[in-house]
This record gives sequence, C-alpha cells and structure tokens, in this order.
Amino acid sequence: MELQEKILNAFQGKVVRKDLAFLVKGNLPVPTFVLEYLLGQYCACDDEELIAQGIEKVKTVIQNNYVHRAEAEEVKGKIKEAGRFRIIDKISAQLNDKADQYEATFANLGLFRIPIGSEFVRKNPKLLSGNGVWSIVNINYLTGEDIRVRWEIENLKPIQVSNISLQDYIDQRKNFTTEEWIDLLIHTVGLNPEVLNRREKFITLSRLLPMVENNFNFMELGPKGTGKSHVFSELSPYGVLVSGGDVTSARLFSKISGHTEILGLVGYWDVVTWDEYEQQKGKTTDAVLIDTMQNYLANKTFNRGKATHEASASMAFVGNTKHTVPYMLKNSHLFESIPTGFIKGAFLDRIHLYNPGWEIKSLRKDSFSKGYGLITDYIAAVLHELRALDFSPMLNDYARFDTSLSERDHLAIRKTFSGLVKLLYPDGNMTVEEALEIVDFAGESRKRVKDQLYIIDETFRADKPATFEYLRIADGKTVKVETLENVENGIVAPIEEVPTELEVAQPASESERTHRPRISQQERVIAPRHIAVRANQKGVTYKSLFGEYLKGATQIEIIDPYIRAPFQIDNLIEFINLIREANTDAESIAISLNTNNTDDKIPEMIDIFDALTDDLATYGIEFTYKFEADHDRAIILNNGWTINLSRGLDIFEKFDRFSIAAARQTERRCREFTMTINETSNVKYLD
Repeated sequence: MELQEKILNAFQGKVVRKDLAFLVKGNLPVPTFVLEYLLGQYCACDDEELIAQGIEKVKTVIQNNYVHRAEAEEVKGKIKEAGRFRIIDKISAQLNDKADQYEATFANLGLFRIPIGSEFVRKNPKLLSGNGVWSIVNINYLTGEDIRVRWEIENLKPIQVSNISLQDYIDQRKNFTTEEWIDLLIHTVGLNPEVLNRREKFITLSRLLPMVENNFNFMELGPKGTGKSHVFSELSPYGVLVSGGDVTSARLFSKISGHTEILGLVGYWDVVTWDEYEQQKGKTTDAVLIDTMQNYLANKTFNRGKATHEASASMAFVGNTKHTVPYMLKNSHLFESIPTGFIKGAFLDRIHLYNPGWEIKSLRKDSFSKGYGLITDYIAAVLHELRALDFSPMLNDYARFDTSLSERDHLAIRKTFSGLVKLLYPDGNMTVEEALEIVDFAGESRKRVKDQLYIIDETFRADKPATFEYLRIADGKTVKVETLENVENGIVAPIEEVPTELEVAQPASESERTHRPRISQQERVIAPRHIAVRANQKGVTYKSLFGEYLKGATQIEIIDPYIRAPFQIDNLIEFINLIREANTDAESIAISLNTNNTDDKIPEMIDIFDALTDDLATYGIEFTYKFEADHDRAIILNNGWTINLSRGLDIFEKFDRFSIAAARQTERRCREFTMTINETSNVKYLD
C-alpha cells in the first residue's frame, strides 16, 4: 500500500490534499489552517470530482463570508440589510470593567467595543490575548430606537477541531514505517518529502518542537526564503507570530491597567514566535524585556507588578543571517545577526536548540507538497495534547552524556530528545538506532549553542570546556558529538576517522583525542582506513577520500550495482578521470565495471557504456562492463588496496545542474556513508 493510500485510510476525515489551500488562497491574507479547516469539511477524500466540488464550495464560503478589509463597509451593509449574517474574521476581546462586560474587536470588519457574551470568552480565553482568534461568527444587526450598540454577536466558533482522541492518533503510528511517518509529517507541514534528505527532514520537523514541548527555547537563523517562519505562522491556532521589533514586556508578559494586571501573550499561547528576529537600524532592545525574558526562559516564571506568574509557552526566535556560515565561523559567531542586546551569554545559554536553517534549500515550486497530509488544525490539536507527555526519561535507556556538560546542556538535550520522540515515535516504540539518531541530533543542536558561547562570553571560557560525548548504553562505546558546520569548515577534521584495530588496542588518552592536530591529505600515512561521512556534509571529494590509494593502479575493478541513473554515470566518469590524474605516467589503464539494472533498461545502458568505451579508448583506457553485481560495492585495485563503500560511488545528494556544486565536488552535500580501505589480501572478494 502506498503512503498516500495509508494516510487516507488511517486518518479518514482528518486529511486534505496540501496543494488545495494554495489553489483557494490566492492573495488572501488568511492563515492556511483556516482554509484547511474549511477544505477538511468538503475535500477530505481522493475523488477528483468531489474535490473539485468541494473547492468551489470553499471558494464560495470565502467569497461570501470572509471579510476583506477593503470590503468591510460593503459587508456591514449586507449585515444591516439581511439582519443576520455569518462572517469569518479575527476576533479579540477586552474587559470593560466600567460597563462590566466583555467587548469584541473585529480585525477586518473594523468594529470595536461590540458586547460579547461571557460564555464565549470563558470557552475561548485566547480572545483576551490581544492577538485575536480566527472565528466563524453569526452577527446580528439590531434595528429600532434606544439601541446603544446595533451589532450583536449571536454565536462564535473558533476555527479549530472541536475534539480529538490523542490515543487514536498514537495508535495509528504502528501502521507506518518510520520513513513513512516522517514523510506524513513533512506533507502535513506543506512540504514535499521527495526533495528533502533525512537530515533536512529532521531540521524541518524540529520547527515543531516548541509546539510539542512546554517551555522549549528554539532559535533558527538562516538565509531568506527557506520557510523558517512558515510553520509558526500557518500551522497552528495555538501559536502566535509577532514581529521581533515590536515586542514589549507589557505585550509579552503582562501590563498594568489601573489596579488590574492583564496577562500577556505567554499566558494564552503554546508558542510565541519572534519573527524577523534580527538587528534593525535605529531600534534598541528594552533592557527590562531582556532581563524578564532571561528569567522566563530559565525558570518558566516572570515578575511584573507585585505578582510572580508561571507560564508554559515556548519561545521561538527566527530570523535571517547577514553572512554565510563560513564567514561567521571565521570572523564572528553564529548569533551575529540577532539584536545586539540579546548577544550575551546569560540569555543565549537558555536556548535549547539552534536549528541550522542554512542547511535548508530555498523554497521553490517543487518544494511544496501535492499529496495528502493531516489537516493543520488537527495536527496542531494533537501537538497541543502531546505537550502533557514527557519522554525525556527514556534518554537514560540509550545514552549517558559526559558529566562535564552543565545542567542547562543536559536539560536542552533531554527536552529536544523528548520532543522528537513525541513527533516521530509517539507510541514510544523505536529501535536503538532510531533513538541514537535523535540523541545525536539533540546533542549537536545544543553543542551549536555552546560553541558560540565560548566565543561570545569570556566567563564560559574560564571554565573547563564541556566534552560533548556520550556513553552508548547498548554497547558501552563512547560517541563524540560534533556540529556539521565545524566538520565542513575545518574546525575539526572534515572526515571522521573511525579507530582502526590498532588504535582500539592502544587507545589514545582523552587529552590526545580532544587535542589531536588535524592532518592534511599530503601528510597522511597511506594505511588501512575506515571513515564515516555524515548526512549533508560538504567538503568531501573522491580525491580526499581515496585519491592517494589510486596511485600505481593500472587495473581497476568497480563493483557497484547502481551505476544506472544519469548522475550515477556522471559519478563514474568523475572517478575514472581521478584514476587518470593519479596515474599520468601509466602506459595503459584497464577499468572493468560490474553493475546491474532491470532487464528493460539494460539495452539502453549497453548503448551508453559502448559510447563511453569508445571515448575512453582515445585516452588509452580499456573499459569493459558486465551486469552481474548484487548488493556488494567495492573498488579493487591491482596496487594492493581494496576500497569498500557503503553507497558505492553514489555518495552525493542531488544538486542543481546550474550550480557551483555541478562543477566542484567540495560544494556538494553528501549522503551518509562509510568507507573502508584495506589491503587486498584481507578482503573477501579475493578469497
């Protein structure tokens, strides 16, 4: 059963085709969750005819009931003439203590101080948050004499799912593989999982952590156009997006009005997101706001007026970077673009996760989902309910981090771990490998914060640096945690050398492991190697991996069953060219390829390889091929070395044809893979 069919069967009535909201929305400034709420009423099926009819119904509702600010007076006229009308608008409420009543404001209709029944406010306290709640409202127009206010709110229904069963949602997890479940969530946030690799999916889904974890402190900085604020603005009616330059202590925490203290945004929303969280010319940040924020991020409490308040709202800070990551790592730090008042250790140490937004490609037409995903309002309600669960104790079953980490480091890792388990394994069922994948990501996300604190704040440098590594409970091995940008930019060795048998027998001391100097390719001793390259890692080339081992090799056997797609053939040609460069003095070179393909594709491949054979012959290279390879992948050289690659030559992620990456392997992002180079006598292929 294909994923789309699984989604429809598992979540009947709770799914929608994700591109439909874009078809209906046009230029309307209405959140996606509002449109999907309506689409879910009419289009939650896979029947194209019914979907087309449903779209027309939703368009009619939007046309007739959604209030455009430019048409507010026309709508008021309709209400007066009809006496009663249904509208869709953003409604907020305030208490008028002199009149002893709540009064509503209609954002688009332009009505103010309209009496609203206390029962509506009690059921929907977010109306009092000052930011408003999108609602379907039945509004009456009262005629006659001696009527002070002619507008009457007859009924108000917030646009959100009325009730959900969290257990039903959790029970469905077992019907999906992990990859399918991740892709379901990616479709749900409106993106196309086919254009994202697994690490990019993790980074994207990390944007949901503030929605699923109480008091989660999240930051993502990166280039424009990567969808940083999309999830926070479009996905959930439980979150609020505010401009970073317009936040005040009163709006965020509480304000004093006479003798009354009015709670701010953190008291009503699951997530408060600071959008465009970057330095703005001519604006300074209120020192009181920063101090109050620091206390809240650390202790979940804040003091305003005479009282101390506690809240569970998470904080998310999203903004654009001014420079590239290599520039920042060389000349400043990764927090350089945020408002200056916040660039201090006491504040930044409270950030649980720094999401590497620069790893996500700019959104393009093919970036958006055209498949089925959960209605955003439904998943938002699920995430809201999941906040009550805590999976952080499960971390102890898989890993134990070094004691040199501070309590804030441990807390950040635990909260990130718990949140990702809620998202990916809400039933708590996961393999050791899946759990450790989350552990690694959580550790790296916190280390990214800590690395920059050592640069920004000298008080952190005064203490012994934290050793970001953990003991793997399953086998007792120690695993080092490193950020990908440090690996890519040479702050640590760009390729992780896994210890050889000799190194295991005589392990290096902790000091030697920590301070081991980086060895250049020219200085490297030609010896057996086993290396691991991470997903999304840049700076890796065929030459840096095994260029030195190709010298003196005049007979090369390449065993790789997946030399079939055009880009894989390009990889083969690049590798053959590297063989030529390594053996310029060779009189002749013989290269044999053992690959495979489906029966219907082999005739086409024969034509391609015959053309390649003719071309290589002009360079003195004898090229032969056959289609007998199974799953094994290796390169066997007649100079005494054999190279085993877990992915064969297919180590690079897809890159654009018109890009620097097309010309330079160093600019390509890698798939995760391992490589082992042994002396041929020790390799099974020659047994």
